[in-house]
Amino acid sequence: MAHSPLISYLAGIRSKQPWLVLSAADKFSLSGSDHPTISHFYSFESKSSEEQTFVIPDGCIDILFDCDENNPTAEVFGTPMEAVNVGLDKGNRYFGVRFVSGVMPDILNISAGELIDQHYNLLDLVPQASQMVEEVVGSSNFMEQTSMFGSFFGTEEIRQPSNLTSHALRSICDSNGTIQINELEEETGYTLRTLQRQFRADMGMSPKAFSRIIRCQSAVYDINQSEEVAFSDLASELGFSDQAHFQREFKKLVNTTPLEYLSRVKHENYLNRIQYL
Repeated sequence: MAHSPLISYLAGIRSKQPWLVLSAADKFSLSGSDHPTISHFYSFESKSSEEQTFVIPDGCIDILFDCDENNPTAEVFGTPMEAVNVGLDKGNRYFGVRFVSGVMPDILNISAGELIDQHYNLLDLVPQASQMVEEVVGSSNFMEQTSMFGSFFGTEEIRQPSNLTSHALRSICDSNGTIQINELEEETGYTLRTLQRQFRADMGMSPKAFSRIIRCQSAVYDINQSEEVAFSDLASELGFSDQAHFQREFKKLVNTTPLEYLSRVKHENYLNRIQYL
C-alpha cells in the first residue's frame, strides 16, 4: 500500500531506465512536469563503484546535466537502439529531463535521425541555454532545478510530428508495441511506404523499430511491477514467437536475460530506490 501512489505514477511513464535507477548511490528522485511534452525530471548521485551503467531503448530524448563542481556538463541524448553504457562518473550528482516518447523539441538544432544512438553537448545545439545550464548545474536542490529548466523551456516550441506519425505513435504505444504494420496500414489508410517515409522523417526510425522499443519497455515495466512473472505468458502477450525469442531480444535491448533482470531489481529493491516528489 505504501507504494500505491508511486506505482500509479510510474504506470503513466512509458519510458523506463532501470539501470539509471539502480546506479543511484541512495535515492533516485522523480518529479512530474506541467509541460505536456516533458515526461518527468529525475535526479540522483551515482555510486562510487566502477560498475557500468547502461541505458536501454526508450524512444525518448533526454537532457542530462552532470553537476560536478569542477567539470559540469549538459548533454542531449537520443534514444539508443540497444543497451549501451552511458559512462557516468562515479560519485557525481546528475539532473535529468526526459521528454515524452516521440517528442522532438524544436529548440534542438538537429534532426530526429541525427540523434538516434548519439549524444551532443547541449550548448552546441542550443547556445542560448548557457545561463540556464549554469543555474541548473550550480544548484543542489532538485525542485529548484526543475523550476529553472521549466522557466527556460516553457516558452519554446515543439516540433510537431505529422498527423500520420502521431496516429501511428498512439497505436504502437496503446498496443505495447505489438501492432503489426499491416494493421497500421488499415487504420490509417496509407501504404507501408508512405507510413515508413513519414514516420522516419518525424522520428528518425521506422515504425517497426519504434514498436520494438515499446515492446521492450512494456516487458521491463511488467517485470518491475510484478511480484511473480511467468516469462512464457509475458512473451506471448507481447507477441514473441516463443520464450527463447523473447529472451534473445530482451538481452540485446536490456543487456541481461529477463530472469537475471528480475533477480537484480528484486534484490536491490528497485521501487524502494525511487523517491517521487
